[in-house]
Amino acid sequence: MKNTLELLDAKNFETIIDGKNVSLVWISNTNGVKAAFTNFGQRLVALYVPDKDGNLTDIVLGFDTIDDYQKPKGAYFGAMIGRYANRIAKGRFTLDGVDYTLTVNNGPNHLHGGVKGFHNRVWDIDSLGANKVTFSRISKDMEEGYPGNLKVTTTYELNNDNELVITYEASTDKPTIVNFTHHSFFNLKGEGEGNVNEHQLFINADHFTPTDGFSVPNGEIRSVKLTGLDFTKAKAIGSAANSKEEQLVFANGHDHNYVLNKGPENKTGLVFAAKVTEPESGRVMQVFTNEPGMQFYAGNYLDGTVIGKSGKKYEKNGSLSLETQHFPNSPNIPKFPSTVLRPDETYHSICVYRFSSTNSD
Repeated sequence: MKNTLELLDAKNFETIIDGKNVSLVWISNTNGVKAAFTNFGQRLVALYVPDKDGNLTDIVLGFDTIDDYQKPKGAYFGAMIGRYANRIAKGRFTLDGVDYTLTVNNGPNHLHGGVKGFHNRVWDIDSLGANKVTFSRISKDMEEGYPGNLKVTTTYELNNDNELVITYEASTDKPTIVNFTHHSFFNLKGEGEGNVNEHQLFINADHFTPTDGFSVPNGEIRSVKLTGLDFTKAKAIGSAANSKEEQLVFANGHDHNYVLNKGPENKTGLVFAAKVTEPESGRVMQVFTNEPGMQFYAGNYLDGTVIGKSGKKYEKNGSLSLETQHFPNSPNIPKFPSTVLRPDETYHSICVYRFSSTNSD
């Protein structure tokens, strides 16, 4: 496997998209953990974390040129997702008696902010320090169909507890809906190193939101017990690979929103959402958030046709995504937690990915 530090040539990320300069930046902590970002979609291009023996390996799938990120199959790798993460049924919602129509880009539905969602926008780099980078932009009124001029700021910090802390903030001049998330494709063995079926996953959720055949929640909140979606005790991600359960068949595997159990919160007010352990490397990733939900996606639609930074094919189930969020289709389901943001409010969301190893736990 190639060393991504050598493979990532900053010149391959220096271009102009929509009249704005695109570049690659690195941040790191004092433990040697390193992360590379491009301001095209706020994409996390590389993330080096140690294994149980202290060896640093890149654990996020992605590409070594900006061109590949602009191709349809590279659309969401490592990206910041907005204005609305996940799906909105029929690309429609009503707010304060006004009907809005969004871009339809996923069958009959709206997905991840639309064709020119936040993942396909060039962001301003507001500040760059040794271990922190901040991006911002203004999403114009009616961009992809969403009302309001939305001012968005996202900060990524690598602290010395080996945490990647993602902080989102937004304000609007008109009532709108907001739901951001981060969409890295993780493989704790290393990017391009096969599938994640033996990764051991725990999700702190007793319930999930079932979907129709287009992966859109219908409003039901269902127990995970006696289903292949139950990760209330750590188990291998691939344990339900051959399941004929309707929900897993609909999604071609794991691609569901989990209703996170509330509390206990830590000192920063965040809830423990998930823990992943990779037995071979000993790498461990924990997830904390102030969001009510988390989408678990197991790379079901990777099919070996995408070539990554390592030069290897990204095979089916070659990654996992743990996307902290509000629930999909919330604007159309009143009993779900609200995603409405009004001019006198500030949107504030946090996702923390904490990395350790079986030797340090």
